[in-house]
Amino acid sequence: MIPDRIIEQNTLKTDGQKTTVEVRLPWYRSLPAASVSEVEFSVDGVAAPAESIRWTMNDRTYTLDELVGVIDEWWFPTDSVVVTGDIPLADPEADHEVRVALKLFIPYIVTEHGVLRIEEHNEKTMKAVAS
Repeated sequence: MIPDRIIEQNTLKTDGQKTTVEVRLPWYRSLPAASVSEVEFSVDGVAAPAESIRWTMNDRTYTLDELVGVIDEWWFPTDSVVVTGDIPLADPEADHEVRVALKLFIPYIVTEHGVLRIEEHNEKTMKAVAS
C-alpha cells in the first residue's frame, strides 16, 4: 500500500558482520507484531539468512519465529522498526542497494480466502554508517 516508504533513507548501519536498517509500516493502520509473516533483507544482492534476522520494535528484539504470538506489541505507522541480519559489508563507504520485503497479515480484514495478507517491498540506495 505504501511501499516507497518502507526503508528509511540513511539508516543503514553495519559493524562489518551485522547490518541494520530502519523500516516503516506499509499500511495505514497499526498492526500487532504477530501480523508480521515474513521478512527478507538484503544488501547488494546478499540476503540475510532468515534465522539471523532480528526485529526490534518498542525497544524489544525478536526472531521472526518469536513474532508469531506477540499480540501485545504494536507497530504504528509513525514508528520505525529496526531489521538486523548477518550481512557483511566489505566497503561501508560505498553506495549500497538495500532491499526489504515484507509479508503482513491484516487481522481485521477477512476475505473468503481467510485473513488478508499483503506483500510489499522497497529498494533504496544509501551509504552505511558504523554501528
